[in-house]
Amino acid sequence: MNGFTFEHPAAFLLLILFFICARWCKARYESIWFPQARRYASLGGKGGTLRQLLRFLVFLLLVTALASPVVRNDVVVTNDKGYEISLILDASGSMAQNGKFDIVKRIVTRFIQERKHDKIGLTIFADFAYVAVPLTYDKKSLLRLLEKVNVGIAGTRRTALYEALFMSTKLFAHSKAKNKIAILLTDGMDNAATVPLEVAVNTAKRYGIKVYTIGIGGPGDYDPYVLEKIAKETGGRFFQADSVRKLEQVYATIDKLEKSEIKANRYVKKAYFYMWPLAAALLLMLPLVAGRRGGAA
Repeated sequence: MNGFTFEHPAAFLLLILFFICARWCKARYESIWFPQARRYASLGGKGGTLRQLLRFLVFLLLVTALASPVVRNDVVVTNDKGYEISLILDASGSMAQNGKFDIVKRIVTRFIQERKHDKIGLTIFADFAYVAVPLTYDKKSLLRLLEKVNVGIAGTRRTALYEALFMSTKLFAHSKAKNKIAILLTDGMDNAATVPLEVAVNTAKRYGIKVYTIGIGGPGDYDPYVLEKIAKETGGRFFQADSVRKLEQVYATIDKLEKSEIKANRYVKKAYFYMWPLAAALLLMLPLVAGRRGGAA
């Protein structure tokens, strides 16, 4: 909790002891020599009420110092080590059917927004593949660009699936991240033949990338054998989705499986102020001591 507080608030219970002693304890006077005692004696001798008030103030200040007033400031240091995630999206002509690509963009947008501590990149493919956004923490720019991506931006006639996987793995070439994953979504089969499947898979394995594959659409739209092979050989998992609800569940499952563990260390910074009531108590004790000295003289 931030703000002003007391480290030992129970010390204020000693005020009860003050009132008990004021009522029943017999005062004991000691003879203490103090410079200029006669000067302070005039103040100490003005009356029992003033003296009693000073005694209470001195005791209150001493108890306040004993309670140790402090100002706390919690400092939280976040150890921000999340995942590095490459999103690979099919933007070929078939993705325009039934608004599939717009649905995918909407679901992927929510996925990106949930991965606050991860670096995310985006690769688009159709006739050819290209890296639209390299791995970045800048989610705003990533989402702005994703919003502008539409079917046909990389052609409409072919599906360069293996090339997309291969290019996406290159994003991790110099990565030192512990957790590297790629999420490949398609509703088709590779017919570009620009990169062999084995080359793409082996590159992913060499960089330690776990690939999740998602086939959307009905039977025969995509090759489940190929998508399952990619996922299995890289340690990922293959999903099939033939409805919006199932596709939402797929991304939710991946989000859950690959949850970032962000460690936060909390430190408490304290500023102590016990010296101020202590100093005030010592100053107020001067006339009291002088008053006794004057009374004893």
